[in-house]
Amino acid sequence: MKLHRIQEELLALLKRSQNNPLTIRGLQDELGLSSTSVVAHHIKQLEKKGLLKRDPANPRNYSVTGDEDGVRITYLPLYGLAQCGPKGSILDGNPLDKIAISSELIRFPMNEMFLVKARGDSMLPRISNGDIVFARQTRTADNGEVVVCVNDGEALIKKYQKDKQQVVLSSLNSEKYAPFTAAADFRVEGVVKGVFSYKF
Repeated sequence: MKLHRIQEELLALLKRSQNNPLTIRGLQDELGLSSTSVVAHHIKQLEKKGLLKRDPANPRNYSVTGDEDGVRITYLPLYGLAQCGPKGSILDGNPLDKIAISSELIRFPMNEMFLVKARGDSMLPRISNGDIVFARQTRTADNGEVVVCVNDGEALIKKYQKDKQQVVLSSLNSEKYAPFTAAADFRVEGVVKGVFSYKF
């Protein structure tokens, strides 16, 4: 893909500064450009070309897609399971890290994907403490799916079940953790599509 010289330099700078994102003004200064509007223009062009994904709620949170040794790579933010506040989203916070993922491994658009670091033992044996969970952003889920959700201000990974009256959230480690009814602020953030474990 042919890029404008400024876009090439901007993309390289965005890659280098992913763990400490620069402001638009900072990008302008680093690239020696005449104005922030020039930076904004080229950022939009990179987004249109599918090389950059920014979080609308937090523009300094972004993912860069590129080619490394012929493999198309996307750098995705990794979030922790944390308190989100009454109207907060797990995706509003600052990522713990950026992780390079081969785009060929994902069967849906990369801009719909996010990563979560699992916590605790409630989803054993499928998901262990510290595992990286791959989720597809969505506000809905089917019965029986495992979801990343917000419930009572807390980000969770749970099995989803809905009937006409209520949503019930349950753990896969059912001998230790009982199912419970979702709170008034419950909402789905994404459906779990895969798990990467560090265990060997």
